[in-house]
Amino acid sequence: QGAASSAAYFDGKVGIGTTNMPDGYLLFVKDGILAEKVKSAMCCVGDWSDDVFYPTYDLMTLGELEIYIAKNKHLPGVPSAEEVVKNGVEMVKMDALLLRKIEELTLYAIRQQKEIEQLKKELKKIRKK
Repeated sequence: QGAASSAAYFDGKVGIGTTNMPDGYLLFVKDGILAEKVKSAMCCVGDWSDDVFYPTYDLMTLGELEIYIAKNKHLPGVPSAEEVVKNGVEMVKMDALLLRKIEELTLYAIRQQKEIEQLKKELKKIRKK
């Protein structure tokens, strides 16, 4: 009831709780939206992060990653806090980006597990001597 009474229409765009419509949006709701369910979509398969599992994916070494983080204070490909404050984030793109980082972590864990198994074998050989 209250939201409907404060809706404004701007050339086919809707602003709720505002008299100024930000550029680039069809709907703007001041003070946020509460929903039990939100569904987002992507236009292209390539916008999702499955490429992390292809042999051509260039995964940084952990050493390179450590240097990047020390210099930039955030993960590669992830917007800095300043960028988020200035530009915001698109949820579906951020979801894809976060999934990419989880997939990269999974690859690091698999590599480390292989190294651990190899080191265990080598240690076992050394102990037998």
